[in-house]
Amino acid sequence: MRYALLICNDENAVISPAEQSRRAAAFTSFREEMEGRGVLLGSARLRPTASSTTVQVRDGDRVIADGPFAATEEQIAGFYLIDCKDLDEAIEVATRIPAARYGTVEVRPVWEMRQRDQPAMSDGSAPSGTSEGVHSAERHSSYE
Repeated sequence: MRYALLICNDENAVISPAEQSRRAAAFTSFREEMEGRGVLLGSARLRPTASSTTVQVRDGDRVIADGPFAATEEQIAGFYLIDCKDLDEAIEVATRIPAARYGTVEVRPVWEMRQRDQPAMSDGSAPSGTSEGVHSAERHSSYE
């Protein structure tokens, strides 16, 4: 099953250059370990929320705003896409992410798409309450 591990932390926290170096080394080590285990499918670090743009469509009109959708104590700083046998393994991987020691890691199952109009859960089953008329995004074969 595929999982997205969303890394959240306070992007405004002040950390020393030495701590920045330690964290960078820890993330490199984590990435190498997960690649070695064969569970890492992709990852990306996100730029600060000040560089984000929020887009909404309401009654046919676009509403575009600079900055994040909501003000929170922690922001999504990046993510990993992993492939694990089950939630327990995904949680174990999440506990190894260095940011789990000073931020939060959200473990979220990927909602696999079987066809253009048929959502499916990671285990291949259809979610309850879905119908044939549900439109979904196209399935992507590449995640990096």
